[in-house]
This record gives sequence, structure tokens and C-alpha cells, in this order.
Amino acid sequence: MGNNNTINRPTTTIINREESDNIDKMSEVEAEETKIITAVIVGAGNRGQMYAEFSKIHPKKFKVVAVADPKKFARTYIQKRYKLTDETVFEDFNDILKLEKLADCVVIATPDALHKEPAVGFANAGYHILLEKPMAVTEEDCREIVAACKKNNTILSVGHVLRYYPPLQKLKELINSGIIGDVVNIHLHEPVGFYHFAHSYVRGNWRNEDESTFVLMAKCCHDIDLLLWWFEGQRCTKVSSFGSLFQFRKEKKPEGASSRCMDCIVEKECPYSAKKMYLDPIKEGCVGWSSVICDEPSIESVTDALRNGPYGRCVYESDNDVCDNQVVNFEFENGQTATFSMVAFTEKLCERQVKVFGTMGELTFNGSGPISRFDFNSKEIFIHKPVCSFSGFGGHGGADYHLINSFVHALAENDPSKVVTGADISLRSHLLVFRAEQARVEGRVVVPEDVLV
Repeated sequence: MGNNNTINRPTTTIINREESDNIDKMSEVEAEETKIITAVIVGAGNRGQMYAEFSKIHPKKFKVVAVADPKKFARTYIQKRYKLTDETVFEDFNDILKLEKLADCVVIATPDALHKEPAVGFANAGYHILLEKPMAVTEEDCREIVAACKKNNTILSVGHVLRYYPPLQKLKELINSGIIGDVVNIHLHEPVGFYHFAHSYVRGNWRNEDESTFVLMAKCCHDIDLLLWWFEGQRCTKVSSFGSLFQFRKEKKPEGASSRCMDCIVEKECPYSAKKMYLDPIKEGCVGWSSVICDEPSIESVTDALRNGPYGRCVYESDNDVCDNQVVNFEFENGQTATFSMVAFTEKLCERQVKVFGTMGELTFNGSGPISRFDFNSKEIFIHKPVCSFSGFGGHGGADYHLINSFVHALAENDPSKVVTGADISLRSHLLVFRAEQARVEGRVVVPEDVLV
């Protein structure tokens, strides 16, 4: 039987506020008065190609002068697009280190487990470094990279692109302003996307911890970095974590399923079908992620890759072992808390959802929209709409653009402060990721005494 007692919620007013982002930009007039920053691309896959593209947008600011990649197709792509001579195209980055210094900086976008050697080598050779995240996959390698950069006065920018995403910068600005009072708790959720997880973490390069690293580091290290940024000045005193590989295991394989999607009788009912993910889009003229599974995607080449390569495997028959869901809990020195969650099984693709709970109000951000602020005093809802420029460049809603733009500024002006994801900051967040994974694996609360925030 229903309850006749009702609670009357306060009436709220919605107020829209459109605000420009506060990211420093260099105009073309300024660029004409500044030296062109030259770069070597080490690792010419998707991320390396994306950062190199900055030179097409700002040819007076940034120029690609050499490339190194063991894959001929990848390095040839860079060579042709940026008109490099044969003398500046290398299969092995070590061959560049044997020469006189070729450029001002290096963009390192090699596989995660192969970051340390080029990072240390190029730092010792006098190059500034833009290093794709994660910094490295072991604590020792992270510390060695930072030590080499400090020894050589290297400007290091780690690819924690979310710090450069205008809405999340606006969130930081609102937190710092005190407009919602003291922050008590932050919840950050990453919906990976069901097909993205199957592509990257079940069949792809990040599926196996021994071959790459654990998923919290590979996928979520910049989420942990965001939490430390928002709680800037507060020391994390405790961390716990729980997570598992829930779904993509052999015992979850549907009855009648084969080891490959191309000849599976239940493929049509499987949302993780490789045919649906790679072959169907190609048939409709869309390359999509098929460019990852073969160099020159076509119906024939993709079909062959699915019949013979790792991306055609049944998701329940792969050699994956990384978590498909994980939560991390943090306690800070003044009693504030934070929670982070990652889950594979979502419609949304990496559109972070954030709730910030303060003593005078709360902030809500749902990945692609504006920031909503509810004020406890006035009962009003304020909508903050930061302007997101250059969203067509790279990914992450323009954050990729702002990251490399800030790095180029820092080099052109010899001002490391323009890099907000430098050596010490990035090392601290990486160390906390290692402690969180330690907590999950060991099943206990970890006190991260060596992580100062």
C-alpha cells in the first residue's frame, strides 16, 4: 500500500553560463616570431601519427624531421606525409641516437612496455620528450625515466591528455574557486565501451599483463592522475581496490561457439563478433578500427586477418587476463575520499562521468556535455559551458591538441611550467596506480607512504 507522505523538493532555477576555456594558445603571429620546433617521431602508430599531424595544422610552429618504427608501413606513411628523405627514416630508434642531434624533441609513442629505453636514451642525448602514457609499466622504469630527464634538464610531457580537456580544466577551476565549498568526495567513472574493450583489452595489444601491463595502468592511469589533480595539495593516505576478469573467460563461452568468429554458428547473436566490429564496416566503406588489424584494409585483407590473426579470435578463447571491471577507493589526509570505477560493459566510449560533492554544492559532468553546478544556498542550477576548440584534432575532445600545443609552447619559450603533466607530477600519479593495483592483488588496504600529493 502506498505512503501518503511526500517530500517536497526545493524548486530550482537553471542558469546557463558559457565560458571560454583558459588554455594558453599561440597565435600564428606569435609563431612567426618563434623558432620552429623540430621533432623525431618514435613509434608511428595511431598516437605517433596523431601528434605528428600537429605540424600540418601549425607548420610555423612544429616540424617532423625524422621517424623510427620497426613496421615499414608505419614509417613509410610518416615519410610520405611529411616528405622525409630516406636518410631520416629508421627502423630502429637506436640508429638515431648514434647520430648528431637531429631535432629539438622526440615524440615517443611506442608500445607501453617499450617506453623506458627510448625515453632514457633521448633524454641523455639532449632531446626534450613528449611521452605517451603510461610513462612506463614498472615503477623502476618510471623512476629511471624521471631521473634521466632531471639529470639532463629535459622538458618531459607525459600524455595525460585529460588534464588538457577544457571541460575538466573548468571543473578544476570551479573546485579551486571554492564555489562549492570544501570538496568532500569525488566519484570518477570510466565507461570503456563494450566493443572498445573487446578490441583493445581482449584481442588487442593491452589484453595480457605480461605482454603489456595491468588495465588500471594501461587504460586508467590518467584517471587516477585527474583525482590527484583535483585533490591537489592533499596527501593520499589509504587506497583499496577490487576488480576481476568477469566475462571474457573460457568458461563463459556460449555453447556451440567456435574458436574464431568467421566460422562461428552463434556469431550473429554475439555483440563482440569480430565480423561485426571489423568486416561489416569495411563492407560499408568505413575503415574504422580495421586499420589496426591490417596495414591496408580491404574486404580481402580484413577477412584474412580475421581468419588468421588475433583479432578474429573468439573473445572467450583469447589469452587475455586483464580486469574487465575495477573500482579504486582513496582516502586523503583531511578525511576526504574519492572513488574511481572502470567497466567494460557500456554503451558510452570513454566518456568520463564525474560527480564532485562539496559542502556548499555539487558539480556534475557527463563526459560530453557542460558542467552542472547545484548551489545548496540558492537552490539554483548553473550550467558552465567551456568552449572546446580544435576538437577535430586527434581525440579526447581536443585535449590531444592542447597537450602537444602546450609542449611546443614550453620548448619554444623554454618554459617548463607550460607543461602540466611533467616528470614529478606524472611520477606521483603512476606510483599511486601501482599502489592501487597492489591493493587489488594483495586484497588489502595500502598506505602509499611514498606518494606525496
